[in-house]
Amino acid sequence: MKLEVKNLTKTYGSKLILNEASFTFEEGKIYGLIGRNGVGKTTFFNCLNRDIEFNSGVFELTSKNCHTNLDIHDIGYVLSTPVVPEFLTGKEFLQFFLEINQDKIPNPKSIDEYFKLVQLDKNDQNKLLRDYSHGMKEKIQMLISFIADTKVLLLDEPLTSLDIVAQDEFKKILKNMKKNHIIIFSTHILELALDLCDEIVILNNQKLELIEKENLNQKTYKNKIIQALKDTKNV
Repeated sequence: MKLEVKNLTKTYGSKLILNEASFTFEEGKIYGLIGRNGVGKTTFFNCLNRDIEFNSGVFELTSKNCHTNLDIHDIGYVLSTPVVPEFLTGKEFLQFFLEINQDKIPNPKSIDEYFKLVQLDKNDQNKLLRDYSHGMKEKIQMLISFIADTKVLLLDEPLTSLDIVAQDEFKKILKNMKKNHIIIFSTHILELALDLCDEIVILNNQKLELIEKENLNQKTYKNKIIQALKDTKNV
C-alpha cells in the first residue's frame, strides 16, 4: 500500500505554503516530517485530513492494481494540541468510542487492557478529561488512533509531553504498527526522528523532499538535515 500525494498546493491569501508538493509514502515505514517552525507541517496534515481547503492536489491510496482517493476514514490524526470531550471521564470516553466502533475493531481488548497499554492507572480512568494533564490527554488521543487502526496515521508533534517511559512504550507500539500502516510523524526534535523514523522528509521551500541517508553515519546525516533546514526559505 502507498499514499501518493500529487501536486498539493495551498495558499493563505497571497502566502504560498505548499507549491505542487508531491511525495509517495509507503506502508511499512515511519516517515519523519521535519521543517522549521511555521513552514507548513501542520497545514500539510490538515490538507490530508480535509480539515482545511486547499487550492489543488490529489491524494491516492494504491495497492497492487487498486487506486482509490484517500478517504478521511482511512486517516487517524493525532493533533499536537489534544482535543477530547472534557465533560466525560477517560473511562466513559473510551467506552463510548468502543461502542460506536464495535463493528470496526478486530479483536477488541478490555478497557483495563487499553488503559494499561498507555500506562493510565484506574484512578485516572474515572477522572474527567478536563482534569487530565496535556500528556494524559495526548495518551488518550493516541490510544483512540491505535484502536481505530486506520491505514494512514498522522502524528503532529506527539510524545513531547510524555515522560521517558511512556515515550519508549509508544515508540515500541509505533514500530510494531508500521508493518501494516503508513505512519507520518511530524516533529521538531531531530534526535527523536532519527531514533524512530525509517525515512526523513523535509518540507523545504513549499516542497516535500526526501533526505537520503544511504551510507551516511548518524552525525553526517544529522548535519545534512540541519543544512537542508537552514536552506529553507521563510514562507
